[in-house]
Amino acid sequence: MLLKGSCHCRAVRFSVQSHEPVPFMRCYCSICRKTSGSGGYAINLGADFNTLKVKGREHLSVYRARLGSGRRSQGQRHFCKECGSPLWLWDPRWPDLVHPQAGAIDTPLPAAPSLCHIMLSFKPDWVPLQTRRGDQRFDVYPDFSLAQWHERRKLTR
Repeated sequence: MLLKGSCHCRAVRFSVQSHEPVPFMRCYCSICRKTSGSGGYAINLGADFNTLKVKGREHLSVYRARLGSGRRSQGQRHFCKECGSPLWLWDPRWPDLVHPQAGAIDTPLPAAPSLCHIMLSFKPDWVPLQTRRGDQRFDVYPDFSLAQWHERRKLTR
């Protein structure tokens, strides 16, 4: 599925092919929560890095989060330096993947049949956990990837 996205001020616009376009995984870790923040969690999608096309690269900046150990994450969180909108995450350990922020996508996305709530051990008390029947909950990471979740549900596009 071709995804088109942009930042709030539209200085950065991008497109990317995604085989995992269903926004099903809500991450409550402090990094995701603080760098993309909506609702106290972040939702990333899976896409093919080699198809990423960007207009307005001069308006991009990258943040590499500090981990609990004080080291910097290898993950590069791209955002618009004009308006601050989070756009996508790319990590050199998985160079063929890119993870667009669902909130940056302008293309209508398919609804998730169920949700996964991950990194719940980091969820602050003020964030309500809104679950539905069939949702899964994980204190840390689940034992499956975005791609595996989509494949198991025959939602890969």
